[in-house]
Amino acid sequence: MKLSKCLKHALNMVLHSKLRSWLTILGIVIGVASVIAIVSLGEGLEQSLTEQLGDLGGDIITITPGFSRGGDIRSGGDIRFAPEGTGAQATDEETVLDRTDVQALRGLPDIELIDTQIRGNVDVSYLGKSGSVSLTGVDQKVWSLITTNEIREGRMLNSADQNVIVIGGGLADSFFDQPLGINKVITIEDSAFRIVGILDDGSNSIVMPIQMAYQLLDDKEKDVYDSLVVKIRDEDNLDAAIEKIENKLMITRHVTETDRDFSVSSGQQMNKMRSEMLGSMSAFLTAIAAVSLLVGSVGISNTMFTSVLEKTKEIGIMKAIGARNKDILAIFLFNAGLIGLAGGIVGVILGIILSGVMPYLMSDIPLARGGTYVSVDIILIALSVSVLVGIIAGFVPAYQGSKLRPVDALRYE
Repeated sequence: MKLSKCLKHALNMVLHSKLRSWLTILGIVIGVASVIAIVSLGEGLEQSLTEQLGDLGGDIITITPGFSRGGDIRSGGDIRFAPEGTGAQATDEETVLDRTDVQALRGLPDIELIDTQIRGNVDVSYLGKSGSVSLTGVDQKVWSLITTNEIREGRMLNSADQNVIVIGGGLADSFFDQPLGINKVITIEDSAFRIVGILDDGSNSIVMPIQMAYQLLDDKEKDVYDSLVVKIRDEDNLDAAIEKIENKLMITRHVTETDRDFSVSSGQQMNKMRSEMLGSMSAFLTAIAAVSLLVGSVGISNTMFTSVLEKTKEIGIMKAIGARNKDILAIFLFNAGLIGLAGGIVGVILGIILSGVMPYLMSDIPLARGGTYVSVDIILIALSVSVLVGIIAGFVPAYQGSKLRPVDALRYE
């Protein structure tokens, strides 16, 4: 019997048992749609993170006070504070970074630039409206050379700036009733500042010269920093530069690996760590969704066993007129494959729809705001797997049907 004829018989079997076939197909549909929706959400999130973290700069290193084994890329644990008497402390209770650390790092040939930064929250007002936003004080002489932020309007800070600021795109566009523009003046903690630049982002943040930030943030001590942002000369030597920075600071701060009181991280390390975490989460969720495919395969097996029983007499007739075992096997395998393919096609369509809807349904979850991405590879894999699941699930009943003897099949009631 020709394969085309076997396929025609298999198609007739699907069409003449519509309700049972579609109930079976439904299990495949749910499994495929769930897998596509979850994988597309994971890929969309990964792309979003790659775009965001890719702009962090592969040659940028951030140094912060306090050593968190949970937060450090290469370690894990609790924050350790420097012991009493270390040279980089403003008080006996607080671990800080100060001018001593900056001077120590300037002696390393791998380092090109160092930006000292402090952070805090301030009250801002404009045309009678007020609110609280984040403020970052930077060394304006190097900030424009080291930052990965881009300017949408205006300019960056320069070395001669004093009472001027650069603001985030969200603060400029939607924080107040009226949008802010270049050369507009806003009040920060009762002091007037002129806007010279607007960042190309959606943040409600303010960047200003660090000396002015010290005047606005009462809890900040001069020459004590919340972080040091370092630009190295050669991105290819990132790991070596990090090791040299750690060794230098441990010497100057009189600490060892067991009582370290500072953390060093880079954009590359953060990107790698988050990608690994995201990959593990996506794999876990995909495995859960794949259980639906397993349930669907059980449904296909059940349907195929029932079809073999219903078609027993027909099998006997076909064998009596010359059909071979492999012809009967092919018919039932085609039947199972068609069920899997139909479930895969409908599942892909439903999965694509779900992928488009999920970001809106999960808008309150920050991780889901990266959108979704349905690749052609995912679609092809889903269709292939659904057909393969159908064929594998239908093999045993198809094989049993092919082994029926014509006499037994014809006598079956």
